[in-house]
Amino acid sequence: MNNEQFDLVIVGSGSGNAIPEYLSDWNIAIVERGVYGGTCLNVGCIPSKMFVLPADAALAATNGAQLGIDTQFNGADFPAIRDRVFGRIDEISASGREYRATGSPNVTLFEGTASFVGDKVFHVDMNDGGQRMISGDKVLLAAGARPVVPQISGLTEVGFHTSDTIMRLDDLPQRLGIIGGGFIAVEMGHVFAGLGSDVTLFNRSNTLLRGFDEDIAARFTELFAERVNLRLGVVPTHVERTADGIALTVGAETVIVDELLVATGREPNSDLVDVKSGGIACHHRGTVVVDDTMATNVENVWAIGDIANSYQLKHLANAEASVAFWNIAHPNDVRRQSYKAVPGAVFSNPQVASVGLTEQEAVAQGLPFKVGKRDYAGTAYGWAIVDESSFAKVIVNTETGLIIGAHILGPQAASLIQPIIQAMEFDQRADDVARKVLYIHPALTEVVENAILEAL
Repeated sequence: MNNEQFDLVIVGSGSGNAIPEYLSDWNIAIVERGVYGGTCLNVGCIPSKMFVLPADAALAATNGAQLGIDTQFNGADFPAIRDRVFGRIDEISASGREYRATGSPNVTLFEGTASFVGDKVFHVDMNDGGQRMISGDKVLLAAGARPVVPQISGLTEVGFHTSDTIMRLDDLPQRLGIIGGGFIAVEMGHVFAGLGSDVTLFNRSNTLLRGFDEDIAARFTELFAERVNLRLGVVPTHVERTADGIALTVGAETVIVDELLVATGREPNSDLVDVKSGGIACHHRGTVVVDDTMATNVENVWAIGDIANSYQLKHLANAEASVAFWNIAHPNDVRRQSYKAVPGAVFSNPQVASVGLTEQEAVAQGLPFKVGKRDYAGTAYGWAIVDESSFAKVIVNTETGLIIGAHILGPQAASLIQPIIQAMEFDQRADDVARKVLYIHPALTEVVENAILEAL
């Protein structure tokens, strides 16, 4: 088998597809094992948020009375929602693939699974059944991650969905079971409950969003329990398909659902790429070890995104891609990726956003700090939206005066946290952020201002 040589081999077409113009004269190979465009575009953040919007609208329609208006939710046309989402996304994916396959003269697209067989040498098991051997002077690993499937008796035989498939159902299930309590579980729980499904969620932990600040996790769990049937501290021990549906055994209880979503996390695809055969070091959870230049322990091999970090955030993967591509092309002018203020958001209902340390992490690190916490209900816009449950929480280091963490639960949380992200990244003191800029009145940003002021 001939070994095809390239200047650069990219494994993965998500953030790895963002090839900059300054590499237009390089001979580049892209290898993609699945649908072109990666997780975010096809099965992740973009389609899921397009489903969240109609679920938010449906939920708002049921709460009109608190605003003095008579609105109601009469049901969802799930196929129409699905087709609106994927009618746009599938076209983008297909056009991206077509461009790389036929419209990029310096790029060769290999559709298959690449695995290392030596130093920067790959065997590609093509999706059409063929076999190829390729190698690169330089390599960028951007192969992403895939859903974890827990060891539950009967699960693999019964037929279940992951985040890769749940959004393409033909119809809205009357009863949906979800195993998991992280961001995918609660986003999809919100979507299907909002659109009319009877959702039962099973989670091993006693709270949802366990990795978040404890105040956030506790409040979110309390509010989510008002809309979703929660079975906390337990997971099904057996699953089987019956005439009535999918039967999940939980202790002495049996719960029947029509469809089952498994959302117990995602694992990096480093094993599929067989990075060990390429001499590349991994952490114990399988993520590739990289430094802040995105370089691995093997010279001229870089890695980005879900295969290289545990954040599993598209905005971080894109930033890492920008750094990696620059360093690949400019070895004498190295750039570095900052991880000082990596934010994340959960687009469920309520919405959650977080950046920096939780209060519990600050305690564990022995840092001197003070917490500022303010409710939406303490602001004029909070009165307008009749919000009695949402809040913003800010953690300030009392020695440095810097914000070291922020956590927001409620409407627009992912937008409200943005000025704090900037303050943390550029070491702006909390006092300056709160007192030396104007906050529009009566905008919801006042809850952030007030939380910082309370911490001071």
